[in-house]
Amino acid sequence: METQENQHESWSEPETTTESRRSRVSFSGPLSGPLSGPLVTNKHRNGSKNKSARFKNDDGEMVEITLDVRDDSVSVQNIRGGDSETAFLASRLEMKPSSLSSRLRQVSQELKRMTSFKTFDKVDRSKSGAARALRGLKFMSKSVGSDGWSRVEKRFDELSVDGKLPKTRFSQCIGMHESKEFAGELFEALARRRGISTASITKEELREFWEQITDQSFDSRLQTFFDMVDKNADGRITEEEVKEIITLSASANKLSKLQERAEEYAALIMEELDPNNLGYIELYNLEMLLLQAPAQSAHITTDSRVLSQMLSQKLVPTKEHNPIKRAFRELSYFMEDNWKRIWIIALWLSICAALFTWKFIQYKRRAVFHVMGYCVTTAKGGAETLKFNMALILLPVCRNTITWLRSKTKLGMAVPFDDNINFHKVIAFGIAIGVGLHAISHLTCDFPRLLHATDEEYEPMKQFFGDQRPNNYWWFVKGTEGWTGVVIVVLMAIAFVLAQPWFRRNKLNLPKPLKKLTGFNAFWYSHHLFVIVYVLFIIHGYFLYLSKKWYKKTTWMYLAVPMILYGCERLLRAFRSGYKSVKILKVAVYPGNVLALHVSKPQGFKYTSGQYIYVNCSDISPFEWHPFSITSAPGDDYISVHIRTLGDWTSQLKGIFAKACQPANDGQSGLLRADMLPGKPSLPRMPRLRIDGPYGAPAQDYKNYEVLLLVGLGIGATPLISILKDVLNNIKQQEEDLEEGEIESGVKSNKKKPFATKRAYFYWVTREQGSFEWFKGVMNEIAENDKEGVIELHNYCTSVYEEGDARSALITMLQSLHHAKSGVDVVSETRVKTHFARPNWRSVYKHVALKHPDKRVGVFYCGAHGLVGELRKFSLDFSRKTGTKFDFHKENF
Repeated sequence: METQENQHESWSEPETTTESRRSRVSFSGPLSGPLSGPLVTNKHRNGSKNKSARFKNDDGEMVEITLDVRDDSVSVQNIRGGDSETAFLASRLEMKPSSLSSRLRQVSQELKRMTSFKTFDKVDRSKSGAARALRGLKFMSKSVGSDGWSRVEKRFDELSVDGKLPKTRFSQCIGMHESKEFAGELFEALARRRGISTASITKEELREFWEQITDQSFDSRLQTFFDMVDKNADGRITEEEVKEIITLSASANKLSKLQERAEEYAALIMEELDPNNLGYIELYNLEMLLLQAPAQSAHITTDSRVLSQMLSQKLVPTKEHNPIKRAFRELSYFMEDNWKRIWIIALWLSICAALFTWKFIQYKRRAVFHVMGYCVTTAKGGAETLKFNMALILLPVCRNTITWLRSKTKLGMAVPFDDNINFHKVIAFGIAIGVGLHAISHLTCDFPRLLHATDEEYEPMKQFFGDQRPNNYWWFVKGTEGWTGVVIVVLMAIAFVLAQPWFRRNKLNLPKPLKKLTGFNAFWYSHHLFVIVYVLFIIHGYFLYLSKKWYKKTTWMYLAVPMILYGCERLLRAFRSGYKSVKILKVAVYPGNVLALHVSKPQGFKYTSGQYIYVNCSDISPFEWHPFSITSAPGDDYISVHIRTLGDWTSQLKGIFAKACQPANDGQSGLLRADMLPGKPSLPRMPRLRIDGPYGAPAQDYKNYEVLLLVGLGIGATPLISILKDVLNNIKQQEEDLEEGEIESGVKSNKKKPFATKRAYFYWVTREQGSFEWFKGVMNEIAENDKEGVIELHNYCTSVYEEGDARSALITMLQSLHHAKSGVDVVSETRVKTHFARPNWRSVYKHVALKHPDKRVGVFYCGAHGLVGELRKFSLDFSRKTGTKFDFHKENF
């Protein structure tokens, strides 16, 4: 096996061939450095050769792949280091015997070898399937060595009682804090093997336990796992023992539904491994089941043309060591990726600076400057930027206007409409600076200097403040200009503080009386104080101390157009939502505190997948409107939203609907549901709902891309589900058109614009097994109807331990058996197989990049902010280093 090193950051696709009597696999791509050692070739008496090469993966870990090369076959002999994806990709390098005679010869050799083996070695672990399994059944999720024992020893000294470690503290001592029950069973298995009957162990015994559970030998790990199941140590596992270990594994992985069906799944395993109805299974049966279970991360399909490239591109790209060049490159990348934001912010700052400078110079030339000095110029400069920003801040929240501009014009090519809320916050910060400059300069500098001015200095001020000089500070505050300014500052401060995330999302641990003053409701109502603020702002701008002519009082001139536009927006919103509420068709309350609402589609209501609507429930408040992504597709005859109860308003909404729901029948999804269909018995009165929208969102731009990468975290999958349903509906429509003969020679006879999306990858990551209930129907519908494989679905349950962990090993086996038999996944209970732990996003991007070279991929993400940086970074990295371009979009309201 040879590995070619390419020193350039090239992601080309070389052709890879594996020929009989030759052993050559070429890799191209960015390598982190030279191979750690020469290629090793070991010849055997039977004519086979072992070829191996080593390289470093993304984490700097050394990876070695060894192939068994014979005249008519190539198989994976061993894999050291790397991850499950490396093992899977390496297994694709195998070449099977091509002729019948060679196959018969190989079978004969296998039979001879198997008959010479002991019972424990009934399965050949030299093949690729076993090579993947060798990485499994790890009791410690991370590789540990002597340094690992030193930490365990230190914890033993802290946790031991009279020189012995109690069983109850064993999980904490070895680092299995979250799996106390599993660690307890592991303790008992290790103790049984050594004849220990006490519930505590010495340090020497703990050292023996530690050496066994960290043993890299697969035989040792398999024996340990078998001992955990075989509680009576008779060398046989009964169905009851299988049920117990399923329950234990399900508990460790927080899979409550799997626990409930443990008896059924235990029977399934016994049916598979005990075909002769002996009533028990032995160690080699368990081994066979483990080796036959496919790797969870091996949901990747590729061809040999790009195989070597995928392996080599696991390596770290070369880095720029020159700090100046590196800084210049990072700056150029930043400018390239953020040029829309940069020019908008630069324009805004330029206008603010120009207004401040203009007013500063203007007042410096007036007589008032000789009395108040630079205090008045600063105050008036700040006031001018304040008037501009008070007008501008209304535009980013004119959602109807932004939706129209986004959908009907080409301005989106230069204006980042997706950042409208962020720009709204930036302007608010500018307002705060303007208020500070204006108010502080007046209150702490201008007014005191005027009070202490001499008669000669006050003479030019009589035209503004009267013949009689103000006699105290209170004179300025009680005037119309003074009290309106003070009230404006107070109201702005309240709205600004309650809009901060730690108040809006109830992150502060406050006493109960103060707790009521936080949350989304407090944010919502305090933000509507802007009505009073704008009225007072106009009054304050009219009653000026230093300007008496109406055309110099420009506050109303700044505000006129934005306020009229915003007023029209609110009137349109009130008119469109109307006085009639939508009809509720279905309600379902799902696990994870999610409320699903299906309502009738108002006449003329048109929307695009990815958009959102505002929902109002008059039973809670006639004034509050809250945004939620639409989960139905434009082609559906209803509108659906899925609402997670995270705040006060959503909690009240769920409570109201839960009272009107009934338990779900067999075959129905959702814990509680109500279907408002003709013929149904009368149910409790449903709350009155109104909707407003639709409004534009980043996800609606999915139609611009042939390839989609959709990533949703938890309830963040809602806008992406709508996109999937729309893609599926278009697939069905195209099939119907083909059947009706409306498409001839690949050209549509009608004038409809062809659907752009040709391929979609959906990655949904959630913490709870119950979350899969939310979109169970959609998943099954896609799996059943997407015969061409246009949509690739990937569900991830992060509560389950990663592949290779002993705590999830039995879940992996069970999942494979159940899916092979019924086509249904045991975790999600859908036709889509569930992955465990978190995705390797680098591998995800790499998979898409190699599948779609020279294509532009739309990446749409909705979920917690913590993943935004990582996904955006990979989008930029892969766009620069491959021919595939990734456009990242973050969903926000």
